[in-house]
Amino acid sequence: MNCLIITNGYGLADGILHQLKRLKEELTLRNISFDVIKNNKAIVFIDENGDLKSALKPYDFIIYLDKDRFVARSLEKLGYKLFNNALSIELCDDKMLTHIALANNGIKMPKTISSTLCYRDDGNRDIINDVIQNIGLPLIVKENYGSLGRQVYLINTKEELIEISNRLIHTPHLYQQFIESSKGIDYRIIVINHKVVAYMKRENKHSYLSNIAQGGTSSIVELPQAYLDTAIKCSVVLGLDYCGVDILQGKNNEPIVSEVNSNAFYEGIEKTTNINVAGAYVDHIINKIKNEHA
Repeated sequence: MNCLIITNGYGLADGILHQLKRLKEELTLRNISFDVIKNNKAIVFIDENGDLKSALKPYDFIIYLDKDRFVARSLEKLGYKLFNNALSIELCDDKMLTHIALANNGIKMPKTISSTLCYRDDGNRDIINDVIQNIGLPLIVKENYGSLGRQVYLINTKEELIEISNRLIHTPHLYQQFIESSKGIDYRIIVINHKVVAYMKRENKHSYLSNIAQGGTSSIVELPQAYLDTAIKCSVVLGLDYCGVDILQGKNNEPIVSEVNSNAFYEGIEKTTNINVAGAYVDHIINKIKNEHA
């Protein structure tokens, strides 16, 4: 077998570099040859006859460590097998699309309202009063696109909400209930092939953000089955081969889904749990490809 790993072309975070290192190690151990390119080198184009084309050679599969939905969709249309698939990546990359996709599936989430898209600087701000009336204060504002705990804001007053709304007026964002019972705490659950492989608790005693990148720490914890079942259901609904589901703790200890990450990093979860997450992902991909060609 041979595979291609595609990363972002405009600088790689430490987490992605570690992902790449671990995937190379696990692929090599399984005698899988691989190439690595950046997404801006995976040139896919539509020619003057309207035909989609690419100079890439054939691969048994592509591990897509990026979020560029246009390249992903184009490669799939050309017949390449992507992990994760293009639609799943797109649904997870946009936080509002994630919540919409998960809605009406018996999955608890914070009360969430999408910002209305605005194309003029004098956009109407009436939504602010509706947000406060329906969600209350304090609340969370999230940009639809973001990672590592960035682009997330805790808002305590109407004045702060107006200020952030003005600042993000041309940026897709959402307004979300602040789960006080889970302040600075969440649970990262890794799901591969709709099975829980590893999970950990993340906690930050100095911030409302639990992300390790924001100063949080991780630890091994036992979780109720309801948390694991919720993470699995998210992976099924979103059609993910691999994901990290971030779950908050409700006031009655019920699982509340915060986010789903289609390219959740390996480093923190592997160090905390001593579970070979990268290897489990590679094994799943190999088995799926073999079964599809059996």
